Amino acid sequence: MPIRGTTQLLGVIGYPVKHSLSPVIHNAALESLELDYVYLPFPIAPGDLAAALPGMLAIGVQGFNITIPHKQGIIPFLKSVSPLVDQVGAVNTVKREAGAWIGTNTDVAGFLAPLQALNLNWSNQTGLLLGCGGAARAVVVACWQLGLAELIVSGRDLAKLQVFQASWQDILPPRFLKIIPWGAWAGELAAVALVVNSTPLGMAPEINQSPLTPADLDQLPAAAILYDLIYTPNPTQLLAWGQERGLKTIDGLEMLIQQGAAAFQWWLGQPAPVDVMRAQAWARLFPEKV
Repeated sequence: MPIRGTTQLLGVIGYPVKHSLSPVIHNAALESLELDYVYLPFPIAPGDLAAALPGMLAIGVQGFNITIPHKQGIIPFLKSVSPLVDQVGAVNTVKREAGAWIGTNTDVAGFLAPLQALNLNWSNQTGLLLGCGGAARAVVVACWQLGLAELIVSGRDLAKLQVFQASWQDILPPRFLKIIPWGAWAGELAAVALVVNSTPLGMAPEINQSPLTPADLDQLPAAAILYDLIYTPNPTQLLAWGQERGLKTIDGLEMLIQQGAAAFQWWLGQPAPVDVMRAQAWARLFPEKV
């Protein structure tokens, strides 16, 4: 679509932001629906956020995604946030409303979409979450919404793991989260229906790393699902080992696409062309596989 004087602005803020895949997938979606919008990357250093947000209102930006390092820092500058933000503790999508910014979090919806598409019964099931950083918070909320009976969380930094556990005490029932030291999952795996990797283990360039070993995977039920939030390489070592064992696997690219689709609908009030977004993401990241 040509850019005109009438073209509306969407975008993503972060620092750095030049690596973001969001302009690729969103502009493909906008063009496919012939919408008079363009989606731009806005590199905003942490110290410039307070000045940038009024400026973005002034130039008519309609909405934007948020990536590192602004997902928490932006909250005080927003007129309101969705209840989901109070649970996750982070905003990843913002839109203008009555001359101000309001925020929400679409990471939860993005994470859930491929799991919900499986139409499985998650009640009385146990999950294992590897990692306790920022991405893990959206996974916890999503697993609670999914209906899991218990979520075991293991992190490499015990002090951070304890802080992570304490942060949920007024949000979720204490029985839902079970905290275990890193590597202490051998006795848990036989009952785990869903494993989620939210650590960077296996991300390029350290593509031979994995949070679980082949021996660990052999202990999982045959119907267990492996979900890795990493999307490069594809598959990660964890998912490759899982596929060799016949396990169902989900990669982080689908979460990225689905959270983008949820943001698109929140901004524009119409469903996103998910197939277009997925095809464009694959073409950009893995042209040899298209």
